[in-house]
Amino acid sequence: MIVIGGGIIGLCSAYYLHKEGHQVTVFDQSDLHSGASFVNAGYITPSHFIPLAAPGIITKGIKWMFNSSSPFYVKPRLDIEFFKWVWSFKKSANRFQVEKSIPILKNINLLSRDLFEEIKAANEIKFEYQRKGLLMCYRTEIAGEEEWNIGKRAIQEGLGVKNLTQQEVKKMEPDANLNIKGAVYYDCDAHTTPGEFMIAMLSYLKERGVQFYRNEKVLDFSTSKSKIVGLITSERTLDADEFVLAAGSWSTLISKKLGVKIPIQAGKGYRINVERPTGITIPTILIEAKVAVTPMHGFTRFSGTMEIGGINHNIDAQRVKAIANAAEKYYEGFKMEQGEIENAACGLRPCSPDGLPFIGKTNQYKNLTVATGHAMMGWSLGPVTGKLVSEIISDKKTSLNIIPFHPNRTF
Repeated sequence: MIVIGGGIIGLCSAYYLHKEGHQVTVFDQSDLHSGASFVNAGYITPSHFIPLAAPGIITKGIKWMFNSSSPFYVKPRLDIEFFKWVWSFKKSANRFQVEKSIPILKNINLLSRDLFEEIKAANEIKFEYQRKGLLMCYRTEIAGEEEWNIGKRAIQEGLGVKNLTQQEVKKMEPDANLNIKGAVYYDCDAHTTPGEFMIAMLSYLKERGVQFYRNEKVLDFSTSKSKIVGLITSERTLDADEFVLAAGSWSTLISKKLGVKIPIQAGKGYRINVERPTGITIPTILIEAKVAVTPMHGFTRFSGTMEIGGINHNIDAQRVKAIANAAEKYYEGFKMEQGEIENAACGLRPCSPDGLPFIGKTNQYKNLTVATGHAMMGWSLGPVTGKLVSEIISDKKTSLNIIPFHPNRTF
C-alpha cells in the first residue's frame, strides 16, 4: 500500500493503516521535516465549524485584495483551474451551504480531538497535548458582537462557550498584558506542538516497519482498466494494491496524471516563533487581525494569513510584518525582535471550494483514496482523516458519514 504525502494527513493515514495490519510505504517530495504540517498553529478546533467559504468572505476578499497586509488575499492570475475554483468558492459561500456544513465540521473535529487523546493516552508517541480551550480576543465591539453570534451558534451545537469581559480574560491570562475589550472562550479546543508530534510519529512508524522514501517526485502512474497498478517517481517504480493521495496542495497536480480532477488551491500561511517568555498560556486568536497565537513546547508561535496565490514558498515581508504588528497591538509592551521576523516560515494549505475536505474513493479508480483539501483544519483533522482512510481501505463501516467529503462531489 502506498501513501503519497508525508504531512500530518499522510502520517496519520499510515499510522491507522499500519494498525489495521497493512504494509505501508510513504512517498514525499520533501525531506519530511518541512511544510504546512510543521508551521501551523497546532490547533485542534471543534470551535472552527464555520467553513472558509462563508457569506461575506467574497466582499471582504475583494476589499482586502488591495491591501498587501490583509489577512485573506486572493491573487488573480490567468489560470482556468483558478477561475473555476473561485467560481465554485463563490457558489458555496451561502447560508444554506454553511448551515449544512456546521454539524459536519463540528463532528469531524470532535472525533479527531478524541483520537488525538487516544494516541496520547496510548503512550506510544511522545508529544505535548493540552486542552486549554481557545480565546477569541477582540478590540472592537463590532468584532465582539460577530464572534459572540458565532459563540451562541456553537452553544446550540452543544459546545461550551463563554462571553468574557476584559477583567475575566485578565484572570485567565494574568501575565499576557492583553490590550482588548473582551473575548469569547471555547472550552472544547486543544493544542499541540506540531514539529514535535510529526517527528515522534515519523519515528514510531519507522520503528514498526513503515517504509519511507523522501525527496521523490511523483512522475506518473501505471494503470489497468479502473485500477492503479504502480507508482513512478523520480527515483523508482513501485507496485501496490491500494493508493492514498494525501499530498496537500500538490494533490491536484498529481491527480491530473490520472485524469482525476480535485479542485484545490494552495492557501499560504506564515508563522513567527518567539523563543523567550511571553506570559501567554492559552491559545488565542486575535480576531480583527486573524492571527493565531499558540503557547507551544518551549516557545510561542504567532501565525496567520490566508494567501491564495498558487504553489510557491515566497515570503511576503508585508504579511509577516502584519503578524508582528498585530502581536504588538494586542499584547501591551510586547515587541517582536527583528531576528524573529526574519526567521519567519510559510506553509501551503490545500483549500477546497466549499470548506470541506476530500476524503474517500474516487469514481475513476477502485483503489485510489483521496485525503486532502483540509484548508486551515489540516492539523486538527489529521487523526480522524487517517482513521477514515484506514476504514475505507479495510472495507469497514466508517466512524462518520463520508458522503459530504466525496472527492467527486459537484460544486
